Amino acid sequence: MTAAQAQAASKDDASATLASLLRHPLFRPLAALAVLLLIDLITIPGFFHLSIKDGHLYGSLVDIVNRAAPLMLAALGMTLVIATRGIDISVGAVVALSGTVAAMLIGGGPQAETPLVWALAAAMGAALLCGLWNGVLVSSLGLQPIVATLILMVAGRGLAQLLTDGQIVTVYYEPFFFLGGGYFAGLPFSLTVVALVFAAIALMMRKTALGLFIQAVGINPVAARLAGLKTASLIVFVYVFCAACAGLAGLMISSNIKSADANNAGLLLELDAILAVTLGGTSLAGGKFSLVGSVIGALIIQTLTYTIYSLGVPPEVNMVVKSVVVFLVCLSQSAEFKQLFSRARAA
Repeated sequence: MTAAQAQAASKDDASATLASLLRHPLFRPLAALAVLLLIDLITIPGFFHLSIKDGHLYGSLVDIVNRAAPLMLAALGMTLVIATRGIDISVGAVVALSGTVAAMLIGGGPQAETPLVWALAAAMGAALLCGLWNGVLVSSLGLQPIVATLILMVAGRGLAQLLTDGQIVTVYYEPFFFLGGGYFAGLPFSLTVVALVFAAIALMMRKTALGLFIQAVGINPVAARLAGLKTASLIVFVYVFCAACAGLAGLMISSNIKSADANNAGLLLELDAILAVTLGGTSLAGGKFSLVGSVIGALIIQTLTYTIYSLGVPPEVNMVVKSVVVFLVCLSQSAEFKQLFSRARAA
């Protein structure tokens, strides 16, 4: 092979590698996150500065990741639901309900009225019951997922408000604050919780057939059932897992703000979770999903929120920007739009 041929082959390999990277499912979410971070680097002084104080790591990046932890948990649960062609818009209500149950059992004194372990277990039990309710309505009664979860979206938050008489329940029990505001190995403990949940579900998806079964249900539930899969059990599982993630997020939020606000806790979190999942590359049509992409999507949303607030832009603009992002995501997943765009380029 001559030098010219070797150089041409090297260029072809580089082009093929670049094309492969551009086609990677995580390229677009990572590129979007990189653009946001670049904007922050230019417009916010000291954005990437990190400092250690009392053995804890502080900085804007740490703050973003810490505040994104509840959304990352909700997005992980929502990923599996969407992968089965479902949707869960009751996530915010489950967040409010779990935080309310924990706060009421702990009480408003310096000592817990109920042992902390039992209070947390009861809160998670309430969340699991919510997921079981959604799963049964969808899998056994055949209700549309958006209708089934809409019932709990209204009833769950209403129940939380009834339990608290519409008041904010303040908690003063110090050990409870560690879940949302504590540190472990120099980093916020909330990140450890997210990492453990992510590792557990990722291992289940990769080391067992569960991931393949969920994909099969999302691609064609009828064919999956005829092939012998227990589709009803799988659907119940993903809704229970989604509710468990939402319940854990509710405990984290309640611990962080040291209170339970049934009116506002987790408000619109389900919409952010759905947006994070779609930004991460999970198809709304079911089947295809990415846990890593959902985590990146959650980081994109929190970084976008942080950027808007840091630049002094009115908070109302945040909703407008999110709506534009949702519109662009929907266009990117539209087969008709892709065909139209391809024809326009060819012309």
